[in-house]
Order: sequence, then C-alpha cells, then structure tokens
Amino acid sequence: MEEKRLYTLLVYSENIAGILNQITAVFTRRQVNIESLNVSASSIPGVHKYTITAWSDEDQIIKITKQIEKKIDVVKANYFTDDQLFIRETGLYKLSTDAVLKNPEISRTVRRHDASITEVNPTYVIVMKNGKTDEIISLYRDLDAFNCVLQYTRSGRIAVTRGKQEQVSEFLEQREKGK
Repeated sequence: MEEKRLYTLLVYSENIAGILNQITAVFTRRQVNIESLNVSASSIPGVHKYTITAWSDEDQIIKITKQIEKKIDVVKANYFTDDQLFIRETGLYKLSTDAVLKNPEISRTVRRHDASITEVNPTYVIVMKNGKTDEIISLYRDLDAFNCVLQYTRSGRIAVTRGKQEQVSEFLEQREKGK
C-alpha cells in the first residue's frame, strides 16, 4: 500500500454558488478528510482559487483531482507536494497578559519564533505568526508549555506555485488559442 502524504490541491473555478459543496463532496465520497481549506479571489478576474490540503496516497489524489476537474464550473485543478509550492499560514495566539508580564521568557519565545505582538490589553495579549505549518505549531507548543495560551487558531494554507505564473493562466491561454 502506498504511503500517505500531505497534498495541496489548487482548484480554480467560476464564482458560482454551490461549487464549494461539490468540491468537498468529492473528498467525502472517497472518505478523505480535508486538513485545511482556503477560498479567495485569484489573480484572474471572475475566477476563485481553492487551496485544499489533505493526507492521501498519490493514486487517490489523482482520482480526486480528476473528479473535481470534471465539475462544470471548475476551470482547472492540480495537486502538488510541499516542495512544488511556496506555502504560508497565519497563527493567532491569545495569551494571558498576567502570565506574559510575570514571565519575560514568554516574550523572548515570541521574538525567537519571529512572531509579533499585535495587541496588548489588561486581559490578553495577541500574538501573530506567519510561516509554515510546522513553525506555527512549534510556537503554539512552546507557548502552551508556559500555560499562558487562552485561545489559538491557525488559518488555512495559502500557496502559490513556484513557476512564473499560475498553471491556470497557461491553461486559459491555451484554451483561448484553441477557439
């Protein structure tokens, strides 16, 4: 049996109501859990970009990608491994102000992880960290060891390909030439 690894799917579609449900249904039917999901406008007018991560083996991720691409409103879908993309996430950490003031090692930990304090009030301190998934989780673990974390959340992954332009741009250019 093939080993599972984390794949990132970049899916481009027209901005049509219900397409997100159609895309996630493909994962549900194949019993593959989505780890993160981010949807936003792309660099192409009228086209939205879905960045989806999931643990899978390559055979299954190929099938999922092909099924998603068959959806009528999907323009293009591709899957990637981490080394093929530039990836970032954001972590937000709400810390106890009392704990931060009493223990200077907490602030040193924040600086050591290249995170920033974005808000301070009498009750809590908000820390923000941009980076790769493992960097976001590492800061959480280090802060959690101080027993000062009141809340923690991580954004979904955002990613761009390492190529000059998005593959969907090349696809759309080829489609226009073929008309």
